[in-house]
Amino acid sequence: MRILDRYLAWAVIGGTLLTLGVLLPLIGVFILADEADSIGVERYGLAEASLFMLLSLPRYAYQLFPIATLIGALIGLGALASRSELVAMRAAGVSVSQIVRSALLGGLLLAALAVLIGEVIAPLTEQHGVELRRQALSSGVTQRTPDGFWAMEDGSYVNIREIRSGASLRNISIYEIDSAKGTLIATHAEGASYRNGQWELEGISRSRVSAAGVEVERIERAGWDSMLDPDLLKVVVADPRVLPVWGLYHYIQFMWTNKQDAGPYEVVFWAKILHPVLTLSMILVAIPLLLGSTRSTGMGRRLFGGVLVGILYYLISRTFAYLALLFGLNPFVAAIAPPLLFVSGALLLLRRVG
Repeated sequence: MRILDRYLAWAVIGGTLLTLGVLLPLIGVFILADEADSIGVERYGLAEASLFMLLSLPRYAYQLFPIATLIGALIGLGALASRSELVAMRAAGVSVSQIVRSALLGGLLLAALAVLIGEVIAPLTEQHGVELRRQALSSGVTQRTPDGFWAMEDGSYVNIREIRSGASLRNISIYEIDSAKGTLIATHAEGASYRNGQWELEGISRSRVSAAGVEVERIERAGWDSMLDPDLLKVVVADPRVLPVWGLYHYIQFMWTNKQDAGPYEVVFWAKILHPVLTLSMILVAIPLLLGSTRSTGMGRRLFGGVLVGILYYLISRTFAYLALLFGLNPFVAAIAPPLLFVSGALLLLRRVG
């Protein structure tokens, strides 16, 4: 049975890796097409866009892993079914539960690989890719540090502590030096919004430091003539789907402490925790599709059915995520409900097949 376990497990693993090998280059083409408008801007050329695409692929590989596992199991085990090997196994006394167990052994290795990609590789490559793109597209000197985002433009230094979106900033400090007058102007704003093609600062406190002393003035709102591009700042914002689990946990704690809405991050946190379970559940879904009609159903129809199941899962998971965000559904329930539904359906089908 150990030989049979390895044989079925490697069929699932090989099919999944083959699926990823086909899907990821296609996604890479779409990424390059999406970057086409930015190529030629400042120092962002085709080489930089290609490197950004390569550094982004681990994130997409992690997101695609459950669907790739479903399609890979259909391909790997489907090849055995087309050669009547599964029929021969069952005729030799191998039960459906034994086939499921052997396939799940391969799924465990795939789930471990997905965790490695999602928790270690993807966060690093995504960070380097975002930094590369930002540096190439920036017309000024910019840098992301633990103290926030720094930029230099027209002799002034800008520090942004929190970028909520490309068009919404919080905790901004602007330092300007007037050498002719010998003054330093330090401006702090509670927030900034990009409206009608211009930045607007809110909750402003401005200090003028000179030989005569310090003058402080407070302004409720004022325009800010800055060259910072909202599209550039969007790529600086951390995507919650890319942060590792421990990074998400600490960020959620930070948002709770500051009384901010952490709902979207909580949903993603539990989804990442349950990601290995989802990968294994897709194998359970694939096996009834194969054993139900191993002789009469061709590979094309099986793959089409797998794609439909993947689309259905995506729609269901998105629905539960929106329910959590809009109606206050518990994030853990929103994350675990879709895998439970699919596992329950797969087990019912397996009972019928068995």
